[in-house]
Order: sequence, then C-alpha cells, then structure tokens
Amino acid sequence: MQETVAEVAVTPPVKAVKKNKVSKGFTPRLRVTLRVGNEFEGKMLEIVHEADTLSSLVVEQEATKAARKKFRFAEVVLVKSM
Repeated sequence: MQETVAEVAVTPPVKAVKKNKVSKGFTPRLRVTLRVGNEFEGKMLEIVHEADTLSSLVVEQEATKAARKKFRFAEVVLVKSM
C-alpha cells in the first residue's frame, strides 16, 4: 500500500485592509436655553442643552426631560441653530 500525501500550500495571513476615515461634514446642532428652578416663581437658573438633530421639538423635549431630573420647573427660553 502506498500512502499519498496531499500537497498543502502555506500562505501568509492576509492583513485586513485599513478603512479610510471619512471626515464628517456639517453636523446639524441645536442649542436650547432653559430657565430652571425648584421654587415656583423663585430663583431661576439658565442652563444650556445641545443636541445633534434638526428637529426643534425633539430637542425641546430632550432638554426639558434632562432638566426635570434635577429641577422641578423648566421653561424653554430659546432654541438656536449652531
């Protein structure tokens, strides 16, 4: 009986192709200014919330939701595109 050995070709591992990073162009950002406080008609502070979206309604809701975690009263003063 004769043993047959299959020829095996050893190849070096292929390196992964490095992807080029694409620079991001314009990112839409909105800035919301809120007046917040814990007392009704008491001392109020102004805080700023920024978001990466074009929808002013969504930004207002996100900002008030974030402000309500720390303050009792939150009032939207200004929504501005950056």
